[in-house]
Amino acid sequence: MNQIVLDEKSKEFLLNSIRDIKDFPKPGIVFKDITTLLNNQEAFTVLMDHLVDRYKDANLDFIAGIDSRGFIFGSALAYALKIGFVPIRKKGKLPSTTVCEKYELEYGFDEIELHLDAFKPKENARVLLIDDIIVTGGTALAAANLINKLESVTLVESCFLMDIEFLGGAKKLREVAPVYSVLNI
Repeated sequence: MNQIVLDEKSKEFLLNSIRDIKDFPKPGIVFKDITTLLNNQEAFTVLMDHLVDRYKDANLDFIAGIDSRGFIFGSALAYALKIGFVPIRKKGKLPSTTVCEKYELEYGFDEIELHLDAFKPKENARVLLIDDIIVTGGTALAAANLINKLESVTLVESCFLMDIEFLGGAKKLREVAPVYSVLNI
């Protein structure tokens, strides 16, 4: 896999294309709104071109995207790499036999799931996990654990547009999978 990282000028451009919403969803939180990156053709192209360059020689078979913003980046990247896309969904949203993983939220628990046959018929499938932002890492760790539960599947790397470093999610996730973040704040 290419160890390509984005140059500083492009990182600054992408950061400036993301809108901060103060006190959302509650007081004291600064929400990173990626919709302004998505609707900016130049910013979205810079991001996707970078991800294609990074992963084009990784011999990936599938991109697994976490519900729901991981679907945006994951499906676009899978299309560009000409490989399959697999959704990791919130519990109860997938119609066939699934494997589930529970994770802790600030005030309780939630579950995500993956079709048991999501990476078939490919034997020894190589998978990239993708999402928009890693914060505390609960959902990403659960998604990585789901992929790692399946036989004949290798989680090559977990990729995020942004890592909110002080909250430690990427550090936790590195215990089970390599992590790459385009932007670290």
